[in-house]
Amino acid sequence: MTNTLEILTGDITQLETDAIVNAANASLLGGGGVDGAIHRAGGPAILAACQQIRQARFPEGLPSGEAVATPAGNLPARLVIHTAGPIHATDPDPDGNLACCYRRCLEVAQENRVRRIAFPGISTGVYGFPKEAAARIAVTTIQAFFAAHPDAGMRVTLVAFSAADAEILRRHLK
Repeated sequence: MTNTLEILTGDITQLETDAIVNAANASLLGGGGVDGAIHRAGGPAILAACQQIRQARFPEGLPSGEAVATPAGNLPARLVIHTAGPIHATDPDPDGNLACCYRRCLEVAQENRVRRIAFPGISTGVYGFPKEAAARIAVTTIQAFFAAHPDAGMRVTLVAFSAADAEILRRHLK
C-alpha cells in the first residue's frame, strides 16, 4: 500500500478513521476549537486518559511539538493523537515546532499501527499561526515523512474547516 495525502472539508470528529489528531493545548484537559469539539464528542474517556498522561508523563503539560495517543471514546476513530502546537507570536521557533507536531503525530501513529489518520489545522486558530505558512509546513512535513517511510502505507487526510481553508491546503499540495 502506498502513502497518500488528501484534503477534505468537514468535521474531524465525524470521520471514521484509525486516528484523528487533536490540536490540543498543553494542559490536555480540553479547551476551545477543535480541542473542545473532540473532548465533547469523545466523552469522558478522553479526558480520563489525558489526566493519566499528565500524571504519569507530563505533569507540567504537553510540550509544544510533542504528541501522545489516547483512546477515542465515543468518536468513530480508534485513537486520538494529541499534539500541542506552537503559539505563533511567542514561540521561539514556531515553524520548527509546528513541523515537529506533524512529524511526532505520524511517528505516534506508526507506533500504534495507524494506517488512516486525519489532521486539523494545528495552531491556525487562537494560536495565530498564519494559514498559508501552516499549510506549507503541514504538506511538506507529511511529504518528507512519506519519503523517509515509503512503505508506511498511510492515508493522511488534512481536514479543513471551510472551503477557503481547503483551497489554501490545495495550493501547497504538489
